[in-house]
Amino acid sequence: MISRRDFLQASMAASALVGASGFGNWGKLAAQQMLSQDDLLDFDTYGNVSLIHVTDIHAQLKPIYFREPEVNLGVGRNKGAVPHITGADFRKAYGIDDGSPSHYALTYNDFSALAQGYGKMGGMDRVSTVVNSIRAARPDALLLDGGDTWHGSYTCYHTEGQDVVNVMNTLKPDAMTFHWEFTLGSGRVRDIVNDLPFAALGQNIFDSEWDEPSEDFAPYKFFERGGVKIAVIGQAFPYMPIANPGWMFPEYSFGIRDQRMQEMVNEVRAAGAELVVCLSHNGFDVDKAMAGRVTGIDVILAGHTHDALPEPVIVGDTIIIASGSNGKFVSRVDLDVRDGKMMGFRHKLIPIFSDVIEPDAEVTAVIDEQRAPFEAELSEVLGRTSDDTTLYRRGNFNGSWDDLICDALIEEREADIAMSPGVRWGPSILPGQDITREDLWNVTSMTYPNAYRTEMTGEFIHTIMEDVADNLFNEDPYYQQGGDMVRVGGMGYRIDINKPIGERVSNLTLLKTGESIDPSKTYVVAGWASVNEGTEGPPIWDVVENYIKREGTVSVAPNTSVDVVGA
Repeated sequence: MISRRDFLQASMAASALVGASGFGNWGKLAAQQMLSQDDLLDFDTYGNVSLIHVTDIHAQLKPIYFREPEVNLGVGRNKGAVPHITGADFRKAYGIDDGSPSHYALTYNDFSALAQGYGKMGGMDRVSTVVNSIRAARPDALLLDGGDTWHGSYTCYHTEGQDVVNVMNTLKPDAMTFHWEFTLGSGRVRDIVNDLPFAALGQNIFDSEWDEPSEDFAPYKFFERGGVKIAVIGQAFPYMPIANPGWMFPEYSFGIRDQRMQEMVNEVRAAGAELVVCLSHNGFDVDKAMAGRVTGIDVILAGHTHDALPEPVIVGDTIIIASGSNGKFVSRVDLDVRDGKMMGFRHKLIPIFSDVIEPDAEVTAVIDEQRAPFEAELSEVLGRTSDDTTLYRRGNFNGSWDDLICDALIEEREADIAMSPGVRWGPSILPGQDITREDLWNVTSMTYPNAYRTEMTGEFIHTIMEDVADNLFNEDPYYQQGGDMVRVGGMGYRIDINKPIGERVSNLTLLKTGESIDPSKTYVVAGWASVNEGTEGPPIWDVVENYIKREGTVSVAPNTSVDVVGA
């Protein structure tokens, strides 16, 4: 007798075929004009339930350029496994032709050249068009938002998230979960959540004083769709007080809490749930690990680590969907649920080519309304990129945006060494393009932006580097917090990703002298985004704006200061 897992594997083949006729295996196309909206949206409606997934939008309401990572290493059992392959290896794994739309959307090679042809991606008015198209075929489809939504732009910062809330409400989501939203402060988050017309979910959000589930967030919600009783369980980012300032949300504690997740799955199954969906902000590797420990979850909609995968990953009886970031993609998952079981699925990762997909005029109007009070500030030109410089963020060890930020910190704060957080959000800028204030805020917009200047011993600098490296390269995914390695300016180092904590980072070198960092010597270090309350210094956007204005044309040389071993 055929098993449920055999059903899922057969469905995986069907999913790949859907991708081949739509997104996954397009032939080589010369320019975006050869694409059509019908091609992007083409999908054979299947089964009786449809899920629509968006995640990690980071307040990017308008179309953007976004370069995918060049380096995204896995360790332990995840070494060389998706999503830890990039570039040509990624294209080979998924049968993607060089120069194709999939090449441009999913990998970093030839990014700037391909961007000239394929144009920008994303835009929430284009996302709305895709959502409306899916709802036209399946009117009761569930739209689920994986979080990191109310954060990451000039207008989001100045409206305390309200601009994005207003836009997302026009799309009518059914539920969301959370991460960066909490850096608005717990009071502001509660104010927004209390007015949301949809479910705010997080089974792992607890009252920190009583160590009990928070009453401000539901662990799950039931939906009746296509004659199927569906339970959506929320999983907020587990490491909030470690990765972000706990003093901004002292009432709450988090954690993976997989034992409680199992309890919630058991509870909703006992209440008649025929399909269990986890709306997660764990990060992909953590979701894989959780899927191996918690039974009874049919679908995990993954977020946090910004991975975009043309096909689901199957762990046991659970399928994991990764839908990218910054509004570049929308995932559609159609499911065949019979007799209380998920028997098969079809999936499509839909790329939002913004020159191809017609914007939803109603949502465009709402976006324009949110931006109107700030247009003068948003559009002010600070400088421009040189003809050989692309500014991008993603990569395990460095990105040219952070190289620029570190250069500014060293120059403006008169430091020996600079540090910039290894966050994964922030659009890209092409060579020879103006850098506006909006562009700068898209990569610096935090509610704790102060650029500190302090003294650190070489020993303490090494400790910081080791701690961050362990957050990224610990072989146990439950100890990985997502994000990338702290970016450094003015210092080079060697890292062996396969060594244990305390032994990964070596050969720390002060670049301006070529001398080794002395553990007992003191160095002037400038950085930003400290999680410590009361950090003093100018906001990082002022520091970098002053630097860009003085430079005029920004040129960032390739960064060769990090020697990676064991990749």
